[in-house]
Amino acid sequence: MATALGLDFGTTNTVLARLARGTDTTSVSFQSPAGQSDAMRTALSFIKDPQLGASALQVEAGQAAIRAFIDNPGECRFLQSIKTFAASPLFQGTLIHGRRFQFEDLMEVFLKRLEIYAGDDWPSPVSRVVTGRPVQFAGARPDPDLAMQRYNEALTRLGFPELHYVYEPVAAAFYFAQNLKHDATVLVADFGGGTSDFSLIRFESRAGRISALPVGHSGVGVAGDQFDARIIDHLVAPEIGKGSQFRSFGKKLDVPGNYYSNFARWNQMSIFKTTREFADLKGLVRQAVEPDKLELFIDLVEQDEGYRLNQAVSATKVALSSQDEADFRFEPLGGAGEKQVLRRDFESWIAADLDRIEAALDEVLDKTRTAADAVDKVFLTGGTSFVPAVRRIFSERFATDRIETGGELISIAHGLALIGERDDIEQWTVPVSG
Repeated sequence: MATALGLDFGTTNTVLARLARGTDTTSVSFQSPAGQSDAMRTALSFIKDPQLGASALQVEAGQAAIRAFIDNPGECRFLQSIKTFAASPLFQGTLIHGRRFQFEDLMEVFLKRLEIYAGDDWPSPVSRVVTGRPVQFAGARPDPDLAMQRYNEALTRLGFPELHYVYEPVAAAFYFAQNLKHDATVLVADFGGGTSDFSLIRFESRAGRISALPVGHSGVGVAGDQFDARIIDHLVAPEIGKGSQFRSFGKKLDVPGNYYSNFARWNQMSIFKTTREFADLKGLVRQAVEPDKLELFIDLVEQDEGYRLNQAVSATKVALSSQDEADFRFEPLGGAGEKQVLRRDFESWIAADLDRIEAALDEVLDKTRTAADAVDKVFLTGGTSFVPAVRRIFSERFATDRIETGGELISIAHGLALIGERDDIEQWTVPVSG
C-alpha cells in the first residue's frame, strides 16, 4: 500500500492530507512563525538576510509570509496566488531582489517551506503524491499543458517517486462520496479563487468498495478572484485615475485601461511593479489631467497595498453573502475609501461572470445528456459557493434537498489522499502531456 500525500495547491489556500487510519484522513499540520494551521495561504515573502550571505534570502510562506510583509514594509517582496501564473505563457518569471524566479521555482520554494513547517507531521516516506488540477486554468488564454509541465517540474525537484494529477472537482466528489448511502449520480461544483469547475460522476458501492464512472467535466477561469476584481474596478479604480485623461501633442487621450486590469488583479500587483507598463504609467503623471489620482495609483503599487486591498474586498464580499448592503473600507484611499455597497449592485457587476459560470454548468449537463432531475446529489464547495447569486444558479435547477455544502477547505486535499491509496489510481488521474 502506497503512502500517499494529497496536495491541494490552491489559488488562495493550500492544504495537504494523508491517510490516518482505515478510510479516515487528516490534514498535515504546519507550525510556522505565525502559529499553527492546517491550511496555508498560497503566499511567499522574500527578505534579504545579510546574516545568511550577500545574495541569500529569508523566505516565509503562508501566514508567516503575510506577517513578514506587514512587519517589513519596503524590504519584503510579497507574492500571493502564484497558481494564477501557472498556465500563462506570458509569465516568464519575476525578479526578486535581483534573482529571477520562474513559476517552477516559486512552487518548489513554497512546498519546501511547507515541509519545514510540517516537521514531524510530514508523512515519511512519501511514495506517491496526488495533486489536484483545475478543469480549466485561470487566465485569458491559459495553456493547461504548460501548467502541468510546470507543476511536474516543481514536484519532480522534491524527489517524490510517483506523481499523479486529478481534477479538483473529482477529488472533492470522492471525498463527499464516502458518506453516500446509495448509488448516486453526483455533480460537484468546486469554486476556487481562480476557477469554477464541474464534474459529473456516477458512484456505486460493491462489497464496501466505491467504484466510479466519470461522466463528464467542464470548467471556466472565473471564480472568487474575478468577483474581487469587479469590486476593485468599480470602487477603487475610478479613484486612482480610471476613466481620466492625459495630454499628448495637444490632444487629450484616455489613460490606458490595461493599467487598471493589472491593478484589479490585486494578487498581481507585486509583479506589475516590476513591469515596463508600470514604468510607462509613472511617465504619464506630468501629462495627466488629474495627476493626483495617478500619483495615488503609483503609491498603492509601490507600497504593496495589494494585501490590504484584498482584505478590504474580501470583507465586503463576505458581508454581502448575508446582508443586502455592506461597508467597503480601504484606508489608503482616504475618504474615497469608505463606501456603501448594495448587493444588487455587486450582482450587476458580476453578471457576465455568472453567465460564464452558468454556461459551464450547462455544458457538462448538455454534453453528457444529463437532465437536472437525474442528478441525485449536488455538492458545492469553495468560498465562492456562499455568494447568493452563485447559489441561485443551482437552486433554480436542482431540488433544494439534493444540494449540500461543506468541507470548503479540506474536501479536495482529503479526496486526493483517499484516491492516492487506491490500487486503481490510474482510473482517476489525468495524464501530463508533453
